[in-house]
Amino acid sequence: MSHAEDHEGTRRDFLYYATAGAGAVATGAAVWPLVNQMNPSADVQALSSIRVDISGVESGTQITVQWLGKPVFLRRRTEEEIAEAQGVEMSELIDPLARNFNLDASTDAEDANRALDESGEWLVMMGVCTHLGCVPLGDGAGDYGGWFCPCHGSHYDTSGRIRRGPAPENLHVPVAAFADETTIKLG
Repeated sequence: MSHAEDHEGTRRDFLYYATAGAGAVATGAAVWPLVNQMNPSADVQALSSIRVDISGVESGTQITVQWLGKPVFLRRRTEEEIAEAQGVEMSELIDPLARNFNLDASTDAEDANRALDESGEWLVMMGVCTHLGCVPLGDGAGDYGGWFCPCHGSHYDTSGRIRRGPAPENLHVPVAAFADETTIKLG
């Protein structure tokens, strides 16, 4: 093999790799917009996490906010509501699971596993009835002093657990945490 033939092989290899590399870059540039358009839009991403100012929420009251297109109840419970929720026997519950997305799915529905803080004062729940997606009434509604869905008669207690009616599950507890003393972050 002569030196010229060896040189041609090297040049041919270079042209082959350069062409393949340029083709890969061109393919990536053409495919990226198609893949990127499947990502959530900026307005949806902005809503995936919100901060709620709770500084004006008095004990025994709640506020309702929209998060991901659904209502979320943020309730500041009284000592009586906390004691009532903590006094419930687990055997009395229709749904024994916490439905708390901050915890393991198999966690039981004790009030401590549903409350946002150690004291049990703050309860954050999705405001959607687990029967057919209605929005339950709050502020001590229903037979158990918590929430009541008038559409089909589901009664929830002061911890948002289903106690009577057709709803199969407790009100769900979203991912939430205190950002600071007066702000709760959802998502």
